[in-house]
Amino acid sequence: MTLTKTIVFPEIEKVIRAFDFESISAERKIILQPLIDFIQDKVTNQQEVRLNLICTHNSRRSHLSQVWAQTAAAHYTIKNVFCYSGGTEATALFPMAAKTLEQSGFKIKTIAEGNNPIYTIKYSENEHPIIGFSKTYDDDFNPQSEFAAIMTCSQADGGCPFIAGAEKRIPITFEDPKAFDNTPQQAEKYQERSLQIATEMFYVFSQIKS
Repeated sequence: MTLTKTIVFPEIEKVIRAFDFESISAERKIILQPLIDFIQDKVTNQQEVRLNLICTHNSRRSHLSQVWAQTAAAHYTIKNVFCYSGGTEATALFPMAAKTLEQSGFKIKTIAEGNNPIYTIKYSENEHPIIGFSKTYDDDFNPQSEFAAIMTCSQADGGCPFIAGAEKRIPITFEDPKAFDNTPQQAEKYQERSLQIATEMFYVFSQIKS
């Protein structure tokens, strides 16, 4: 059976074409390898791939990682991949993180206002949107078992040595763009972090043999 390739929005496709996997250091590729192995094992055994990307507040890095990982799976036609995100506490998806994704071509709609808005994030016309809002990693919205916990920040990685229900716990930490909030470099630094995460997630899925 031939799988139909997902067509992502043209603006996102343009961003993808600029990724340079050679820019990922050898040390970083070693850090990413356990995630590649986890996904490959699931794909080989025709099992669903569930990834829960976790940082402290589920406001920036974990959302960027969730969105780019889901998009990468679609781009490389790796089926039955379900990406989630969570925090050690719930806050809100930081508006700059959403704006940064919009600038890369994602179509974002706010479907519920309030202290913790709910967003739909689309990367393709015909694919199910990603639901973006802040929640704890063990929220009912997220899988309770048979998933990999990807620790995207060192604080959550250090503070959560055990994630209940996770088959595997994989630290892949990123620097926090929050350090540049309310500075002239804010937009540039969020974009830089988003593109680093995107490049690494696309590298991971590019290594999967279906």
